[in-house]
Amino acid sequence: MPSYKHINTVIPKVGAEDLARGRSAFSADMTLEDPLVLRVFRSTESHAKIRDVDISDGLRVPGIVGILTAKDIPGERLYGLIQKDQPLLAHDRVRFRGEAMAVVAARDERAAEHALGAIRVDYEPLGSVSDPEEALKQGAPLVHEKGNLLYRRYLRKGDVEEGFSRSRVRIKRHYRTPCLEHCYLEPDAGAGLVDQDGVLVIYASTQNPHYDQQDVCRLLGLQPEQVRIIQRNTGGGFGSKLDLTTQGYIGLALYHFRRPVRLIYTREEVFQATSKRHPFGIEMESGASEEGKVVALKARCICDTGAYASYGMAVAIRAAVHATGPYEVENVEVECFCVYTNNPVAGAMRGFGAPQMAVAYESQMDLMAQELGIDPLEFRKRNALRAGSVTATGQKLDASVGILSALEAVEPYYKEAVDHWKKEETGDVRRRGIGLGAMWYGIGNTGVKNPAGARIEMGRDGTVVLYTGAADIGQGSTTVLSQIAAEVLDMEPGAIRCVVADTALTENAGATSASRQTYISGNAVMDAAEKLRLQLLAEATDILGIPGEYLSLEDGFVISGKRTEHRVSVKDLAKRAYTEGRELSCSGYFDPRTTPLDPETGQGVPYATYAFACQMALVEVDTETGNVEVSRVIAAHDVGKAIHPQNVEGQIQGGVAMGLGFALMEEFKPGVTSSMADYHIPTSLDMPEIIPIIVESQEPTGPFGAKGVGEPALIPTAPAILNGIADATGRRIYQLPASPERVRKTLSHTETQRAQISLRLSRGQRPNGRVTMQSAGYNPMNYIKRNEEMKR
Repeated sequence: MPSYKHINTVIPKVGAEDLARGRSAFSADMTLEDPLVLRVFRSTESHAKIRDVDISDGLRVPGIVGILTAKDIPGERLYGLIQKDQPLLAHDRVRFRGEAMAVVAARDERAAEHALGAIRVDYEPLGSVSDPEEALKQGAPLVHEKGNLLYRRYLRKGDVEEGFSRSRVRIKRHYRTPCLEHCYLEPDAGAGLVDQDGVLVIYASTQNPHYDQQDVCRLLGLQPEQVRIIQRNTGGGFGSKLDLTTQGYIGLALYHFRRPVRLIYTREEVFQATSKRHPFGIEMESGASEEGKVVALKARCICDTGAYASYGMAVAIRAAVHATGPYEVENVEVECFCVYTNNPVAGAMRGFGAPQMAVAYESQMDLMAQELGIDPLEFRKRNALRAGSVTATGQKLDASVGILSALEAVEPYYKEAVDHWKKEETGDVRRRGIGLGAMWYGIGNTGVKNPAGARIEMGRDGTVVLYTGAADIGQGSTTVLSQIAAEVLDMEPGAIRCVVADTALTENAGATSASRQTYISGNAVMDAAEKLRLQLLAEATDILGIPGEYLSLEDGFVISGKRTEHRVSVKDLAKRAYTEGRELSCSGYFDPRTTPLDPETGQGVPYATYAFACQMALVEVDTETGNVEVSRVIAAHDVGKAIHPQNVEGQIQGGVAMGLGFALMEEFKPGVTSSMADYHIPTSLDMPEIIPIIVESQEPTGPFGAKGVGEPALIPTAPAILNGIADATGRRIYQLPASPERVRKTLSHTETQRAQISLRLSRGQRPNGRVTMQSAGYNPMNYIKRNEEMKR
């Protein structure tokens, strides 16, 4: 293993002291000269035609500068991350309760609030649909004229029926996961001004400034040089701040009023208007041989993307690709449908699609192991992907396949819990259980170009500035990128000044999503730093007369490896270069090697590398109240190489917290959930002891072997907890969250027919009473055929 100075080391996190001391400025803290207050008027109907929007009374409110509606948008009216289907301001109809219809600009908050109440809308109510299964039925209200099916992803490998014919055990179950709110600490906010050159400058709480710039330019009919997006400190995002939120309204106000403006969402507005996690319905059937090998998997899933697409297509694709879990399965068939409804928009949320699928495939793994009489950990080890394995998309994994190492890292804790912890006395009503959850996660976007750029400059005095468009939303990407640059240039990370996420100054690094920045932007930074290193060596060669291959950077000097007295300072090299008219500025670029997935079979190379993990949860269930306590989580994560181990551990701990909420308490109910008062997230009192274990199966294409951990940290937690509940009680939860009410109900009633189907071919049993997606009242394939006929 090579030794490094700044890799795999803990340094102060960039900006941590300012955050701790309250000096960091967020979008809501921006100091502006006499800014206008912006507020957004939103629909009270879930689906209706707009006959008229009357703003006349609102304009008469003292202190009102203007009220903007769809007719005031000078450019394209629609925006969207993947598909441009969402209006900035609704103009002909509204499709969900809370959809934006007008922007009020006022001199103060009180006037803005008064004007909102004075706007009158004449609606013509339309039939609405809130259930994605109902949305696919013939005669369902159409959310969009093209139909309610946004996207279908099909994936096929081998012959599943042939695989099932060889199965000793065949298990089919139906799982449901809920809609979730992101609950980031900082509500969406932004501010803006028009600079001396007439450029619209927007300060945003965002995960993707360059995308924001592109869509704002489309909406306003402007060129990129006329709009500048600067990311302010961002208090969490978890995917929701990938969508355009305040930026479009701020841009529109700047365009018309040419005055500084500020827009801050209330928490209730965040709940009402921002994107959510997709709720899923998953029917999964798995078959395993007598030797304990999974030989077939068939899955059908439907995700509710709400009124507009957002990240829906990407969620459906990722869900299908990850349906097998981190296991090699010979025969696979997966269909995933992404459906429009009149619910709030569902978009990206930490892991988008992968956490939902993990609930299903990890439950199936435990059910098969139980039927076969094989220990759950051993069963996972037998089926784990390895170097040389072929995934469900036909991709051969060559290296950095750390799932077996993660399973082995958990094993000592697992054995101790089985032999001792579970056997300890807990009283008459408390039951202890041990649950495992494993996962895999493709780093970056799925089967598409996914590049990042970066730039490094050395000034005349030898100071180094790193320019990166990678938005740091608290995960520590700026710290990690500075460490990568420092390692290449052999200088202290703290000596590198970082300019981050400013479209006027930084290269496009793509979105801070899909756990991609360490791997993709890290490689772009490494490329730029390496070019600068070579440029410095070339400058030194001219002075020292020694070829570059015999020179190296060390502590601010270029030295000869053979004769260390032959040296020249980097400062002198920089001064000489600038004096002679040569700038020391280098750009880097990286785009992972992937291929598009075949539209019919889903075969291809969706990701260049994958993260892997296994978590073990120790749970106690109160069989009288249904309350579940998680006392300990062991979390082993393969991150390739930990650039900053403390950051990695922090991501794991945060992921476990979110996974705990996903498993036990969180559920956003459209029309019911309106604020934190009726949405429960874990507190410090709910948190278990967390033991993070860093597994390093180095990725050859990663910067110093690194991959990513941001989203993988969340994915195994809920499955591990659910499997722990089943181990403790002998009853399984198939619908999240596993709230006390749901657990108690499950324990006090016999399981439903849907959760009883287990076919042992050796006994000749038939799958009587099987509940399929078709028998539940809809057939997605018939819907597609009808849609195609209607188009013809």
